[in-house]
Amino acid sequence: MDKKRLAVLGSTGSIGQNTLDIVRRHSDKFKIVALAAGKNKELFREQVEEFKPKCISLSEKSDIDELKKDISYVPKAFCGADGLLETATCHDADLVVSALVGASGLAPTMAAIRARKDIALANKEVLVMAGRLVTGEIKKNKINLLPIDSEHSAIFQSIIGHRKDDIKRLILTASGGPFLNLPLKRLPAITPEQALRHPKWKMGKKVTIDSATLMNKGLEVIEAMWLFDMPPDKITVHIHPQSVIHSMVEYVDGSIVAQLGPTDMRGPISYALSYPDKRLDCGIAPLDLCKMGRLTFIEPDKKRFPALGLAYEAIKAGGVMPVVLNAADEIAVDAFLQKEIRFTDITGIVETAMDCVGAFKSQSDRDLNAILEADREARERAREIVKKVRSRH
Repeated sequence: MDKKRLAVLGSTGSIGQNTLDIVRRHSDKFKIVALAAGKNKELFREQVEEFKPKCISLSEKSDIDELKKDISYVPKAFCGADGLLETATCHDADLVVSALVGASGLAPTMAAIRARKDIALANKEVLVMAGRLVTGEIKKNKINLLPIDSEHSAIFQSIIGHRKDDIKRLILTASGGPFLNLPLKRLPAITPEQALRHPKWKMGKKVTIDSATLMNKGLEVIEAMWLFDMPPDKITVHIHPQSVIHSMVEYVDGSIVAQLGPTDMRGPISYALSYPDKRLDCGIAPLDLCKMGRLTFIEPDKKRFPALGLAYEAIKAGGVMPVVLNAADEIAVDAFLQKEIRFTDITGIVETAMDCVGAFKSQSDRDLNAILEADREARERAREIVKKVRSRH
């Protein structure tokens, strides 16, 4: 059997590192042919030397020039946005793992789709920003779009073998983050250090903060809408603090099919990498069901988690409003991590940016350039709002 050839966009991030760990364990099944990363050049150097991909890319030209002098072979080396496009469309790749953070993943993922590469998607912003465009291109090019997010992987696994017409609703689960039971009056004083201590998952900074505000679940609702061609009124969110059930599908006969597993991203990653072939042993310790204890579910508190409501509002508004939601959140989260604003300012900034709906009404969600322009405008607007909020503190 030929090895499946992989291009990994975001190889030094959490998803990227876990992907490479699976490749190490199953080197008889996978081969790395392209790697792209941002600015973590030391870790990237180690990855490049180990896997020796044909194509490599880093954000900065100076970093990639330095790297070329230090490694033991001569790959095709690129940098910046063009470098991402080159690695995403690497001729030898069968499957592209899209694990970049935020809006930066959209253009290279679209390029990979148009190059007819199967996509393993961990970058939820790709579908949040351009769901209509992406799914249309997926169908046009007749390729697979495989979810890596644990929640969407769980749904994907739970609908296989069932008829779509039998689905009553999709139920996305959320841990509730580290402040689920913190009194509301204490939320403004939360520090970035506290918000980054997720009780269950080890993730990047952006997604960890989004988990604390529940914005990540709002983005996942939008992603699920496009991935599974499901209207938003059939997608609900349950807070499940134990994070054992990663999501569920309820059917019209009352049956609920759920996917359970440890809080380890190697599970959903390995499922996407090996699909449609057999599952892989990816080194995860099994759940001990007898020691699991009680599993609880809670309806999200709208006052504690206003971000979830903003996501449904963005869906209702349509057009490029999900782009505005995502762009403003990225700017606000970064400002919080830089200690420029308070934790509770994050969703307020997003809401204020979305209130400027008139500025974005003419933008189309069917054109990549228009989507990227809406993203740019929304970021500028969000930065202006951050400055005003910062000046009040």
